Amino acid sequence: MPKGYIIAHITVRDPDAYREYVERDTPILEGLGGRFIVRGGRSEIVEGDTHDRHVVIEFPSYDAALAAYNDSDYQEVAEIRRRTADSVILVVEGMDR
Repeated sequence: MPKGYIIAHITVRDPDAYREYVERDTPILEGLGGRFIVRGGRSEIVEGDTHDRHVVIEFPSYDAALAAYNDSDYQEVAEIRRRTADSVILVVEGMDR
């Protein structure tokens, strides 16, 4: 079964307030089976336009990733992100190898 991923592209508008989102979302998403594999590290735009920060969270399946995003505890914390940053969030299915 292919893994599932939450991929986020984010531009933080209020770094101090955004820190609370990072502190609170991590235990929720990890508790739902997520594993952060990219989280705001160094990046360079080599083609096109995008946000400043990138996050990739791996889950055991697409359904698990979608369920984690829709989880009520996560959605409560996601309101902090929505207030403090501009973002594009995707749930995608990985390749089955």
